[in-house]
Amino acid sequence: MKCPFCRVDNDRVIDSRACQDGFAIRRRRKCNSCKRRYTTYERIEESTIKVVKKDGSRVPFLRENIQRGLERACWKRPISDRDVEKTVSAIENDVYTSFESEIDSRQLGELVMEHLRELDEVAFVRFASVYRQFADAGDFVEELRPFLSDTSRTPK
Repeated sequence: MKCPFCRVDNDRVIDSRACQDGFAIRRRRKCNSCKRRYTTYERIEESTIKVVKKDGSRVPFLRENIQRGLERACWKRPISDRDVEKTVSAIENDVYTSFESEIDSRQLGELVMEHLRELDEVAFVRFASVYRQFADAGDFVEELRPFLSDTSRTPK
């Protein structure tokens, strides 16, 4: 592994531990040349699942795309990076356990919204507004109706 700072291929692993619910290994490394530390992640290379877009095109399922979408939805919300990472891992796990080779983009969006609804309501509405392409305030009200009518909720 080349050091990201000095680009020398001479490091050692200081610490290794499982992360992302056991789907990855986090390795803490130290460069023997510049003495700086950095972190790498090792994941199982799984069979590629394709996402079938609305136009019929197929693109690889990328964890990074899910993470980017969640980070945008959770922007300036009291949600830790760890919670976002756990949610991304849960979505990825659901995709790989429920689908063999392809997932429709609508199914993927609904799966993300299910997980976001549990994580944070505001982030859920933000994501839904982009995903479902809300045209006006009425669309927001319709999406919020289940939250507003849920009387069994306790205030936070």
